[in-house]
Amino acid sequence: MAEEAHVEGVQGGYGPESGDRGTPEVDLRRVGIDPDFWYPVARSAALRRNKVRAVAFAGRRMALYRGAGGTVYALEDRCAHRQVPLSLGVVDGEALRCCYHAWAYRGNGHISQIPYLPKGTARPPRGVRSYPVRERYGLVFVFPGDPARAEHTPLPLLPEADSSRHRTMMFSRTVRCHYSFLHENLLDMNHQFLHRGVLGRIQPKLLGYDTGPRSVEARYLFVPSGGRKDRGAGLLSAEGMGGASTPDVVTIRTEYPYQTLQTVPESSESAAFSLWVAYVPEDIEQRVSRVFGLLMIAKPPIPGALHLAWPLIRRFTERVFAQDRMAVEAEQRAWDEQGADWNQEVFPLILDVRQVLRANGAPITHSAASSGCPEADLCADGRRSTPR
Repeated sequence: MAEEAHVEGVQGGYGPESGDRGTPEVDLRRVGIDPDFWYPVARSAALRRNKVRAVAFAGRRMALYRGAGGTVYALEDRCAHRQVPLSLGVVDGEALRCCYHAWAYRGNGHISQIPYLPKGTARPPRGVRSYPVRERYGLVFVFPGDPARAEHTPLPLLPEADSSRHRTMMFSRTVRCHYSFLHENLLDMNHQFLHRGVLGRIQPKLLGYDTGPRSVEARYLFVPSGGRKDRGAGLLSAEGMGGASTPDVVTIRTEYPYQTLQTVPESSESAAFSLWVAYVPEDIEQRVSRVFGLLMIAKPPIPGALHLAWPLIRRFTERVFAQDRMAVEAEQRAWDEQGADWNQEVFPLILDVRQVLRANGAPITHSAASSGCPEADLCADGRRSTPR
C-alpha cells in the first residue's frame, strides 16, 4: 500500500520524477559526467609563460602551468611532500616548484629535484598524477579520465573556428547548477518566453528531432511575431530575428558531452552563426559548472561590418546568458531544497536527452580516487596503484 501511495503522489505531481510505469528513474542530477573526454579548463591567453593557475574537474584539483618553452602541463594540485597546493608554486623552466620546500615536478608529475635530498638516496619519493593536455581553438583542454584513452579520443571538430571566413567570440562563465540543467536549457527552445525582453515574441516550432545512443538533435523554426528586439539579435542573424519576414531554422545537438547550435536563415544554405559549448563540473558533487563556449559568426560581405557590430552582439549574448543562468540556478536550488528531482517534464525531446545523459554518465564518487589520492589513483608513471 505504501508503494502504491508513493506512485500515486508522483503522478499527481507531489514527488520525484518517475518512469512511464511508475518506477523511479535514476536521478539525473546525481549522475556524474564521463571523464574520458577532452574538457576545456582555461583560455590559452589567460595562461602566460611561467605562470600557474588552479583549475578543477569534478572535485579533482589541478595545477595548470605553462613552461618557459610555451608548453602547458596539468598536475594534481598538491605537493606529495606536505600536500600544499602546487598552484601556489613557481614555474622553473619546464618544471613546477612547490612554494613551501621547493620540491620540483616535471610535467609528467615525477619529482625532478628535492634541494635537500640526502646523498645516497636511491630515488626520490613518488610524485603526483599528471593529466594529458592539448591546446586548440584558444582553449586549454585536459583529459581527466583514463590517460590510456586520451590519445585515441579526438578533440571536438570545429572547422568554423579555424576558418578565416568566421570570427569567433569566446566566453566562459561559472553557473551554479548540475551540467544536465544546461543541456536541457539549450535544447528546449520552448523557454524563449524567458527572453521576450531581448528577442521579442519569438515563436519556436519543433520541426523534428533524432535520438541516438550518444546524441539528440532537434530542429526548430523560429518565427518572428513582433515586439521589440535587441539590436545585437538582429545583427547576429542576417534574416528572421534580424527583422526580415522569413524565419530562421535552428539546429541544436547534444553530442555527448558537448552541445552545439546553428542558426540558418530559411532562404540561405549557410549558418549565420554556430555555437559550441562544453559544461565542465568543478566541484565533487557536480553542482557547479564552468561553461566554455565558442560562438563562430560568418563574416558579412561588407568589410568591417562585423567588427563594428561586435560590441552589440556580445551585449546580446551576455543578456541571454544571464537570463538562462538565473533559470537553471533556480532549478538547482529547488533540487537542493527538495533533495530529489521533482520535475514534471512533458516534452519528449527533453525526456530523451535525459536518457542520453544518464546512459553516458558516470557515478559520482567521494572516494579517494576522485580526489587524486595516490593510494587509490594513478601513480606518477601512469599505472593504477589499486584496481579500478
